[in-house]
Amino acid sequence: MKKIIPILLFAFAFSFYAGAALTPVDLRCDYAINPMGVDSNPPRLFWKLESRERGVRQTAYEIMVSSSAELLAENKGDLWNSGKVNSDETIQIDYAGKPLNSWQEVFWKVRAWDADEKVSDWSRPATWVMGVLKEDDWHAHWIGAEDADIPSLLLRREFSVKHGLKHALVNVCGLGEYEMTINGKKAGDDILSPGWTKYNKTCLYDTRDITDMLHDGKNAVGLELGNGMYQVLGGGRFTKFKGSFGPQKAIAQIRLEYADGSVEYVGTDDNWRVAAGPITFNSIYGGESFDARLVQTGWNRPDFNDSKWQPAIIVDGPGGDLRGLSCAAPPIREFETHKAVSSRTLANGDIVFDLGQNAAHVPKISVSGAAGSQFRLIPSELTSADGSANQGSMGGGKRGYIWCDFTKSTDGTETWSPKFFYVGCRYVQVHCTPATTNGAPPKIKSLSGIVIHSSSEPVGQFECSNDLFNRTFALVRWAQQNNMVSLMTDCPHRERLGWLEQDHLNGRALRYDFDLAQLFTKTINDIADSQLTNGLVPTTAPEYTIFRSKSDTEHLRNDFGDSPEWGSSLILVPWQQYEFDGDVNLFRIHYSTMTNYLAYQGSRATNFIASYGLGDWYDLGPKKPGLSQLTPIALTATAFYYEDAAILSKAAALLGKTDDAEKFSNLAQNIRNAFNASFFNATNHYYASDSQCANAIALVMGLCEPDNRAGVLNSIVTDVRSRGNGLTAGDVGYRYLLRALAEGGRSDVIFDMNNQTSKPGYGMQLAKGKTSLTEAWDGGSSQDHFMLGQIQEWFYHDLAGIQDAPESPGFSHIIIAPQPVGDVTWVKASFNSIRETIVCDWKRHDGKFNLQVIIPANTSATVYVPTKSPETVMEDGKPAAQSQGVKLLRVEGECAVYTVEPGTYDFESSF
Repeated sequence: MKKIIPILLFAFAFSFYAGAALTPVDLRCDYAINPMGVDSNPPRLFWKLESRERGVRQTAYEIMVSSSAELLAENKGDLWNSGKVNSDETIQIDYAGKPLNSWQEVFWKVRAWDADEKVSDWSRPATWVMGVLKEDDWHAHWIGAEDADIPSLLLRREFSVKHGLKHALVNVCGLGEYEMTINGKKAGDDILSPGWTKYNKTCLYDTRDITDMLHDGKNAVGLELGNGMYQVLGGGRFTKFKGSFGPQKAIAQIRLEYADGSVEYVGTDDNWRVAAGPITFNSIYGGESFDARLVQTGWNRPDFNDSKWQPAIIVDGPGGDLRGLSCAAPPIREFETHKAVSSRTLANGDIVFDLGQNAAHVPKISVSGAAGSQFRLIPSELTSADGSANQGSMGGGKRGYIWCDFTKSTDGTETWSPKFFYVGCRYVQVHCTPATTNGAPPKIKSLSGIVIHSSSEPVGQFECSNDLFNRTFALVRWAQQNNMVSLMTDCPHRERLGWLEQDHLNGRALRYDFDLAQLFTKTINDIADSQLTNGLVPTTAPEYTIFRSKSDTEHLRNDFGDSPEWGSSLILVPWQQYEFDGDVNLFRIHYSTMTNYLAYQGSRATNFIASYGLGDWYDLGPKKPGLSQLTPIALTATAFYYEDAAILSKAAALLGKTDDAEKFSNLAQNIRNAFNASFFNATNHYYASDSQCANAIALVMGLCEPDNRAGVLNSIVTDVRSRGNGLTAGDVGYRYLLRALAEGGRSDVIFDMNNQTSKPGYGMQLAKGKTSLTEAWDGGSSQDHFMLGQIQEWFYHDLAGIQDAPESPGFSHIIIAPQPVGDVTWVKASFNSIRETIVCDWKRHDGKFNLQVIIPANTSATVYVPTKSPETVMEDGKPAAQSQGVKLLRVEGECAVYTVEPGTYDFESSF
C-alpha cells in the first residue's frame, strides 16, 4: 500500500526549501496546473513560495501575462503586467488584464519581493488555455443516431489538415461518457469523462490539445459513447434506479489554427457517420458486455470503409449549459494495478480471484480459448461460505446482480477490460463458457484490478508509533479515494450517489488528505443545479433519483430526500473552502441559492425549531442501523439550521452585505435561544436524550452557553466511559463527538475509544479483515463507505497538531498544537496547504519531547510545545527565547506557547 501510507521523513524539510532566498513555485490557474478549458470570469491565479531561510515574507509581487511564450521570455506582458503590487497575497488573485477570447493560450509568470526589497527571479512560466466563452463560438451541433437504442455508439469523421498547422484544440462532450481517438490513438489519459452532472442544467466539455496527434493530409476522429449516469438502464442487472436524460449523443469541435493565421473548424454535424460498437450492454451499476467479434478494425483511422454506417442526425442537447473547467472536477485516471493475491476454484469450476484490497476497480483479464468463448466476471466485496462471490453488501439480490461479459473473437490470447464501468470490489468470480457445447473449455490466464479515482492531488501524509492508528488511517483513506470520482459518492457500487452530508462532515478530514478545491467547487454547482424552486436542497446532488412519498402531497421530498444535515453542505462546504483555501468565490456565485435554502429551512420550522430529516444516521442503538435512534431528529435539524444561519451571516459580512449579516446573525441567535429552551436539561447538564451526538453538537456549534460547557463535556465523557470507551454517535454525530472531546482537552478519551478492537469502530473492522472503511461501525453493510472517516481530521489536526487559525483563512497563520496521548510516542505528518507544505514531527522519549516543524515562507505560526518546565525549552540547541524567529507568548496549561516566523524549527523540552 505504498501510495496510501508513504514514509514521511523529516529530512524532507531540508530539501523543501532548497534554492533562492524567495522563489515563486507551483503556479496555478483556478487551482489547476496549466489548465485547459478555463471559462471563469475572471480566472484566478495562485503561487507558492519557497525559501531556506527563516522569517522570509513576500511584501510585493509582479505578475506578467503574455499571448506567447516568446513575448513572456522577452518580459513583454502584452495581456497584463500588474506592475509591482505591494501585497503579501499569493492566492485567489483575479486576472485583471485584457479581455480573453475563446481558445486563447495564455502564458504567465510571477516574481516576488521580500522585506529587504530584494526581488526574486521570475518563476518558471506557466500557461492556461481558455475554453469556449460564448455560445456562438460553438461551430458544432449535438449529434446522435437514428436508432436511439444502440448500447454503445461509435461516431467518426475524416478531415484534412493543411500544411503549416500551428495549434489544434478540441472541445468535446460525449454523453453519458466518451472516449475520443485521433487517428486510432486515445486523446488524453482520463477515463469515464466528462464528469457526472445534472445534465438538463450543466453538461461538461473537455478541452484537449491534439496538435501532435495530427499530420498533414487525411486524419480521422472517433468517439465511443457509454451511458454513465446520463442513462441508467436495468437490462436484467442490478441498478439503484432507472432514469435517462435521453439517448447517447455528443458535441465536439476541432479548431485548426495555421501559421498563416487562418482557422478551420471540424464540428459535429450530419457529415459524421455512426454505428453500433462492440459494447453490447453498459450500465454504471450493472456492468458491461463486450463482444470482440463485433470490433470493426480501423474504424477510427483514415480510409476506413464506413459505407455501411449511417449518417449522424442532428439532435437537441439534454438542456444543460456547456461548461468547462469552472464546473469540472479533476479527471478520473488509472493509478495502480492490483494483481490477484490468491485464487480458488469452486465446485462448479468457477474461479474466484482475491485482489487483496477492496478498491474502485476496473477488472482486467487475459484469456485464451476458441473464438466465441465467453467469460463472465462477477465482482464482490465478500465471499460466501463456499468461497463464491457474495454481492449482498453491494445491493445484489432482489434488484439484480452485477456482472461483465467478454466474448473472444480469435483463437489466440486476448486482453480486455471494461471501458465505461468500474466497481468497488475485492473479489472477482470468473465463469468460463466454451464457444461450442462440446468445445474445449477456455482458460483465464490472469486477472487484475485497475485502481481508478479522481486525480485530485494527495496533500496529506500521516504516520505514528501506534500500528492500529496507521492501519485505521489506511482503512479510511482507501474508502476516501475509492469514492472520489467527479463527486464524492457514498459507495462505489450499490448507490454511487452524492449523498451530501458526507461532504461537510468529512470535509476537513478529506481536505487534509486531498486537494479537493476543484471537486468541491463542482459539487456546489451540482447542488445549485439540483435545488428545487422552493429552495429545498435534496439529500443527493446531482439528484438522479427522487425520494418522495406518494401519499404526502404537502412535501416535495420525504426525509430521505430532504434533511437539513444533508442540505447544509450547500453552505458548510463553501465555508470549509474559505477556511482551507481563502476562497469566497463560492459564496459570491451561489449566494442567492444559499439564502433561498435558509429561507426554505425557516418555512419548515416552528418557533425556530425544525423537525424533519434523517438525524444521526447509522448511530449505534438497539435496532438495526438507519434512522437516528438515540438523538431526536429535531435536535440535529435545528442545530444545522442554526449553523447555516451563523455561517451565512459571516459570509454576508465577507461579501460586504452588512444588512444580511445582521439579519442572519439575529436569526441564528433566535434559533439558539429556542434550541436551548427546547433541549437543554439544566438539572443534569445534558441535551435532550443525553446522547453523545446531542451533547457534542451543542458544544462544537457553540449552542451551549459558556457556563454550561464543562458540565455537558463531562456528560459526554461519562457516557463514553460507562460504555467501556464505546461510541454511539453515527454519521452526523461522530465528527462532533471527536471535535467536542479534542477541543475540550480530552483527546485521551478519543484515544481510548479508537485504540481497541472489541467494540464497534475502526479497530473492530480491522480485526474482521476489512481493507476499506465500512458503512456500519461493526463492519456490516457496504464494505466501502467513507461516511464514518472523520478520524482523519483528528489525526492531522490534534494528534499531529497541524491546525488552521480561524482568523487567518488559507493557512496564512498556522497553529501547531500536538496532543500526545496514550501510548503514541511519535508522529510524522505533513500537509501541503495552499501556501506550501506544513510539517510537524514529534516524539517523546527519556523525559524529553522533540518537536520539529516547517512553517512555509510568507506565513507565521503559533506553536504549542508540551513541557513540564517552560524554562527548559530549547530550539536548535539553544534556549528558545534566544532563537531567531521565536518569541514566547505565554504558558498555557502544560505548554509553552511561541509565535514563530517562517522556517524550520527543532524544539526540545522536558516532558
